Amino acid sequence: MSDQASEQPSPAPPPFQGPPPVARAERGNWFKRSYTFRAIVVGILVLLLLIPLSMVQSLIYERQGRKAEAESEVSRTWGGAQTITGPVIDVPYEVLVQVGRDQNGNVETRSDIHYMHFLPRELNVTTTLDPNRKHRGIYDVAVYASRTVISGSFAPLEAPGTIDGLKLQWENAKVVLGVSDLRSIKEQVAMGIGGRSISFEPGLDNYDVTASGLSSAFPLDTAMRRTDLSFELDLRINGSSMYNIIPVGKITRVQCSSTWKDPSFNGAFLPDTSSIREDGFDAKWTVLHLNRQYPQEFYGSRREAIDQSAFGVYLIQPVDEYQKNTRAGKYGLMLIVLVFLVFFFVEVLQKLRIHPIQYLLAGFALCIFYTLLIAISEHLGFGPAYIISAMAVIGLVVFYSTSVFKVKRATQLLGLIMLLVFGFMFALIHEQDYALLFGSIGLFVVLALVMAVSRRIDWNAGRE
Repeated sequence: MSDQASEQPSPAPPPFQGPPPVARAERGNWFKRSYTFRAIVVGILVLLLLIPLSMVQSLIYERQGRKAEAESEVSRTWGGAQTITGPVIDVPYEVLVQVGRDQNGNVETRSDIHYMHFLPRELNVTTTLDPNRKHRGIYDVAVYASRTVISGSFAPLEAPGTIDGLKLQWENAKVVLGVSDLRSIKEQVAMGIGGRSISFEPGLDNYDVTASGLSSAFPLDTAMRRTDLSFELDLRINGSSMYNIIPVGKITRVQCSSTWKDPSFNGAFLPDTSSIREDGFDAKWTVLHLNRQYPQEFYGSRREAIDQSAFGVYLIQPVDEYQKNTRAGKYGLMLIVLVFLVFFFVEVLQKLRIHPIQYLLAGFALCIFYTLLIAISEHLGFGPAYIISAMAVIGLVVFYSTSVFKVKRATQLLGLIMLLVFGFMFALIHEQDYALLFGSIGLFVVLALVMAVSRRIDWNAGRE
């Protein structure tokens, strides 16, 4: 009997039913009381709001693209960015090229035309840009009408009569003037050179020097090749945004003046002297042939090196609405974090319960600020749009916080902090040279305040 009793199986253990109700209740109370847990929830909400902030940035890029399309449309009708090259004298010569052999084994050849290029010894360019703004829909595009006086001289063309045994065809020489956008030429282009007057026609026989321009027949006899060839021409063209010169002279001197008060000098060479005033600017360049990567006489193509030597002026709009909106969007995370910090500190210090949905609603209101800013700035400009959008959002968030905080003083503090933050952002957006310095100091001050306020919080509350 005792042996049989000992062989009976032991009863099965009861099924696992989880922690007792008291333990679950304590865990739930810990989640409710723990400041650390609330801070983690707030951090997650901030990360979620990065999604609408990224959508705002996409909206800004889309509107920028539409503005670029408007600028392109204006450029097609008024004139694009202009680059002036020349004048240059091109002299053709024939090159026999082997193309194969016939049935009898004889070499078959064809005749190709190549060009020798002569650049001026002295090139003087005086340009006056008359700027204007063209409107396409709701967008403004910077354009200009220009008058350019080009003068200088060619040294005697003492090149050998042959190149690698090939004869130069002086009787077929041409003068070439590079203009990047021919549609914007407003008058017939004529030039006086070597005591003669020539008229240019559109089109080029080769693209060794420039990709677009004008040319004119200019046959050269022996006597003309042995003398200096002075030239002068008056060129009137329209353009948009940018105006550049190629320094093809052995000595190139350029003067440019305009009533545009926000120029940006760009390209391979900066001006030797420049004066920027409220009523416009003046600039002067002097470039030597030693500063470039191509000689005064050459054959074949040197267009890449020539294009790289361009310099001039860009009529910029220093910080347009979309640039300012982009810069404002970069501070979106800081704005949301600061407002959420106020909500969090009020919740902790005033022993309130703020639901995550209430945080999100306040965060969405801050995101709406950027869409308002973009939409209104396209019509009223950035400054008025910023003030209108900021006051609307501050009023909305403060109005909503009165029912959340239920403490008048906390609501007033939130409104004051939002005013300071929006004002600080506005100053940073308009500051170009010291934005990093001011922004770093501002963030340091904010962090110091957060650390000072957070000293009063018992982060271990709710553990026991």
